Amino acid sequence: MTDTLRTFGLFALVALLIIGTGVLQSWNSALIILNMGLISAIMSLGVNLQWGYAGLFNVGVMGFVALGGLATVLISVPPVGEAWAAGGLRVLLALVLGAATIVAAVLVRSRMAPGAARGLAMTAVLILGFFIYRAVFDPGVAAIESVNPAATGFLGGLGLPVLLAWPVGGLLAAGAAWLIGKTALGLRSDYLAIATLGIAEIVIAILKNEDWLSRGVKNVSGLPRPVPYEIDLQNDPAFVARAGEMGLDATTASTLYVKTGYSILFAVVLIVLLVLAQLALKSPWGRMMRAIRDNETAARAMGKDVTARHLQVFVLGSAICGVAGAMMTTLDGQLTPGTYQPLRYTFLIWVMVIVGGSGNNFGAVLGGFLIWFLWVQVEPVGQLLMSGITAGMAEDSALRAHLLDSVAHMRLLTMGLVLLLVLRFSPRGLLPER
Repeated sequence: MTDTLRTFGLFALVALLIIGTGVLQSWNSALIILNMGLISAIMSLGVNLQWGYAGLFNVGVMGFVALGGLATVLISVPPVGEAWAAGGLRVLLALVLGAATIVAAVLVRSRMAPGAARGLAMTAVLILGFFIYRAVFDPGVAAIESVNPAATGFLGGLGLPVLLAWPVGGLLAAGAAWLIGKTALGLRSDYLAIATLGIAEIVIAILKNEDWLSRGVKNVSGLPRPVPYEIDLQNDPAFVARAGEMGLDATTASTLYVKTGYSILFAVVLIVLLVLAQLALKSPWGRMMRAIRDNETAARAMGKDVTARHLQVFVLGSAICGVAGAMMTTLDGQLTPGTYQPLRYTFLIWVMVIVGGSGNNFGAVLGGFLIWFLWVQVEPVGQLLMSGITAGMAEDSALRAHLLDSVAHMRLLTMGLVLLLVLRFSPRGLLPER
């Protein structure tokens, strides 16, 4: 079987699985799987750029996805005027003072001769700047969070169209990746993994605790949408008439219309990113990245700046994850910092890349769709399977209760089983790199 035929065959299988969901369950469920599959494929594409192209082991994907979600709030939510009046300018001033403190410490380090005096001077600058920063920052935050905390209690955003948040989410994640990369990319691969995981947890902790920025665990709901609201469609006589002509009630038709609109937007983004990733892979830059991945020592001997190239690809891959995070928050209509878990936003994305085929962009996209489909469908199928197995058992049977309670763990069991089978029979993934 040729590589092209294998690719078409596997993508056709995924398409049949999604269509089968629509036929056997509901088209609403099929579109939900399709939309999250598109977003997962974009996340997988970003991780594949880092691991498949350059061999960078980033296990902080969750943090970059969360930054994309934060960008959606900062861009699309209308500003809260009362909060800005209460302490917005004070918080901005504090952030400027914090940045100035860091710049001052860097200048002291660069202009003074190495020695104890330089260390003491840097320490004095940082300590003094910290206390000044907190003296300005804390009262401002307290004033902002006291403004109607049940409904707002944060600064809000810029009130711009939500689609602008998607590229901004990529830029925000790219900026964080640059800061991380400048300090962590010189580490060995296992230390890099630990560093990225720790930084991702720091990002989530900030989102959970800085209410003035993201409302913390109180969440930001009711985010603007790039597609119409179902209730508006249901109140449109022309739409109701068209739905009736198709044999659908207005409620079902409006739900399908909205989810299809999301699917088109997400598909456009995925296609654009996939085309760009393919062009990069086949370019001299892509060949250089794979040469660095395969043998850093030889690449350095040929005059390549390995650290700079690693920083480039780390920033690009993180930016793609940030775009996907902004898209996912837009789809959900809310930012919920408490739901960002490593299992969902790091481990599962890595399974997608490994199963699909690291180093192959189409493999990463395939893995995104296939693994997400299994993640969604395994639990209901497992429930049905266990119900059949335990049908003949007594109602008070301890074994029956144990088997039915185990359905909740079917997802993790299935992901592990799929990963083991792929690594055993196709170690390079379903669509291996050429």
